[in-house]
Amino acid sequence: MSRSPRAVPSRARRKKVFKATKGFYGRRKNNITSANAAADRSLQHNYVGRKLRKRNFRALWIQRINAAVREHGLTYSRFMSGLAKAGIEIDRKVLSDLAIHEPAAFKALVDQASK
Repeated sequence: MSRSPRAVPSRARRKKVFKATKGFYGRRKNNITSANAAADRSLQHNYVGRKLRKRNFRALWIQRINAAVREHGLTYSRFMSGLAKAGIEIDRKVLSDLAIHEPAAFKALVDQASK
């Protein structure tokens, strides 16, 4: 049985890891053992970060809505419950965008919610 050369796939694996760890500091970028661990950990951080980003943006939208609603003499929770009772279903991202870019339209929503 002939011996199969294994240099090509192993070099490809290493290249893939080193590409993922490009820009890392110290041995983490050019030592395969350290780079493997760093690349695995970075993928875990990426996964967690994608969840955190959703959480952070929702908090930001709520803060913006709260600030805009308080200018009209209402609180965030009263505003959201008023919208629900009025049957208006707009998500927080759109409400935040309206509060910033379309203050007149947002004021109309506040009036609807305060009835």
